[in-house]
Amino acid sequence: MIPTEKECYDLMDQYRMLDNVREHSIVVAEIVRAICHGLVHSGVKISVDKAVAGALLHDIAKTQCLQTGGDHAAIGREICLKHHLDEIADIVAEHIWLKSYSLDGVYTEKEIVYYGDKRVLHTSVVNLDERMHDIIDRYGKNDSRLSQLVRMNFNICQGIERKLFKRLNFRPEQLADMIQE
Repeated sequence: MIPTEKECYDLMDQYRMLDNVREHSIVVAEIVRAICHGLVHSGVKISVDKAVAGALLHDIAKTQCLQTGGDHAAIGREICLKHHLDEIADIVAEHIWLKSYSLDGVYTEKEIVYYGDKRVLHTSVVNLDERMHDIIDRYGKNDSRLSQLVRMNFNICQGIERKLFKRLNFRPEQLADMIQE
């Protein structure tokens, strides 16, 4: 099932999502909505509702994991499955690191949410390079192996960005202005 936006907000309340995490998720959802509408306009078959719901709930387990530890993507997937949100469970599970993607094939809601999350630092829309450096600074903890994994992940994200924007009539740099209108 794909939850409505109201159902997503109700789940945010139920899981006591911190305000800053909620605000981040809302900005990610707006980025995702803009990209999805652009793709649909260009003829790509994509579900705007599914992608937006995935974006709103991508960090549904973040508050819990900040308090108790654990993988918020995996636990978020379990939360989705518990609530019969099977259609967005994998979007939530793979919003940090895509397990399956195509740089030149079918467009998926999962890729769009993954990309949207990488464009939002707290509640600000930033470029991929800025977001990558933030993640390395916050989570790299001077661990060169972890920093290298983050760089590899962002190389994938750059490929997804190129793929998405081949079909869009706007550029990545325009996203921030599009959602603040």
